[in-house]
Parts: sequence; C-alpha cells; structure tokens
Amino acid sequence: QVQLVESGGGLVQPGGSLRLSCTASGFTFSLYWMYWVRQAPGKGLEWVSAINIRGSSTYYADSVKGRFTISRDNDKDTLYLQMNNLTSEDTAVYYCAKDPSKPLSEVVGLQDFAFWGRGTQVTVAS
Repeated sequence: QVQLVESGGGLVQPGGSLRLSCTASGFTFSLYWMYWVRQAPGKGLEWVSAINIRGSSTYYADSVKGRFTISRDNDKDTLYLQMNNLTSEDTAVYYCAKDPSKPLSEVVGLQDFAFWGRGTQVTVAS
C-alpha cells in the first residue's frame, strides 16, 4: 500500500532553515509528480510546491517562492523541501502528497489528493 512518511520538522527561529523529507513506498516513486502542501492552524490547506517525475521542473506558491526548494531522489524514493528564511507565516503542518484530483489552485483539503502522509509540524517562533 502507498505510504508517505514526512520528517524533519521542528521549532526554528525566524530567519532559520529546515529541510523536510518524505520517504515513499508502495508505488513506483519515479513515475509520479509529487507535492508539498501545508495547513496552518485555523486555515485551509495551501499547496506549497510541486515537482515533476525527473525533478527537472519545479513549481512554487508565491508565498514561498525564492525561499523554498523542492527536490527528489528517485534512487532513494525520497522527496525533499529545503526551507530557508522562515517566518511565522510558515508555521504549519507540512504534508507530502500525490495524485491531486483538481488543479492545485483549487485544492482546499487533503481529500483533494489520493494519498498523503501524516505530516510534520514546522513551528517558526522566537
């Protein structure tokens, strides 16, 4: 069965960095686009970033463009999200996901993806 396991979250000060990882199993990782999404307290789901199957094309929400970098290692079945210059607005639970059922701009909840992990908490605070 499909499993996505996120790790790497934690507490970081404003301006700091974190690197999230998502280890995939149960499917052929190298054949799927992958996504990072996040949900902040009291807010709806926000797509953060997407990457194509080879990692040659990446996409970012305007809110993270220039600060976050998505990447993947198809040999290790692992998705990454390097987050730099973090702010309090980045505080959220971060999920990796696959198979969206609608355009990313219309995603409102995890149910809009076929699969997602349990998430990893990122807290940006001084």
